[in-house]
Amino acid sequence: MKMYDLTQRLSIHTPPWPSYMPLQIQYFKRIAGAHMGQGANGQIIKTSNHVGTHMDGEIHFAANGRTIGEVPLEEWCGPGVIVDISDEVGDYDLYSPEMLMKKAEIKKGDILIINTGYHRYGWDQPEADELRYMVKHPGPNPEFHTWALDMKLKWIGVDCGSADHPMNTILRDWHPKLFVKADEKMQATYGKTWDELFPLEEFYQVMHLKLFPKKLVHAENLGGDIDLLNNKRTWIGAFMWKAIELESCIARIVAFEGQPTT
Repeated sequence: MKMYDLTQRLSIHTPPWPSYMPLQIQYFKRIAGAHMGQGANGQIIKTSNHVGTHMDGEIHFAANGRTIGEVPLEEWCGPGVIVDISDEVGDYDLYSPEMLMKKAEIKKGDILIINTGYHRYGWDQPEADELRYMVKHPGPNPEFHTWALDMKLKWIGVDCGSADHPMNTILRDWHPKLFVKADEKMQATYGKTWDELFPLEEFYQVMHLKLFPKKLVHAENLGGDIDLLNNKRTWIGAFMWKAIELESCIARIVAFEGQPTT
């Protein structure tokens, strides 16, 4: 059985979701020792839960939801598919269930990972572009969230800043000039303004606000070996801390291909 790591590298340079605390790492002791004599390397870390590859938990947006550590391990692992739509989407674009289903077989109850191609703009990549990665990436069309519920997906993963379209988040207000560009693209492509396609009261952070109360959560900022499994079905696992209080958690996400050997 071969393992594929779908995780972005984590560093103090890894950008958190805009406005969140970045990762901080500090040594509090070293091998050479200090006043107590020879010691060992020891570190303290301080971070938000939304840095690098991470799983958004139900309680991140649903007050009555489960924390990360309360979810059984079985809900984080299972059969799934990595769907590559990188050749069909660009800045501000929308992806649809139909676009995904024509690329690969998606079954009810799957773990669905979407390769938009935007992991190539991650902080440690040759084409690194933090603004593009976080603020310009593609996102789901108006029907996507209801389709995801109908499919009873176990969880969703994306290789960009958010499972929501950035212009359906507070980023539309923080980057008004980019929202104008997104709005112009919608008018040119669909003949409608952004707010006609996505009425704010219905679609603001829809992938969070409408899905998390129904126990359908998602992982963000995937990367790593994702391009090696394009449009393939495989077994996928997300591994977080078994932390009872956490609303979300930095994660290691792995795909397993083949049959185990004895």
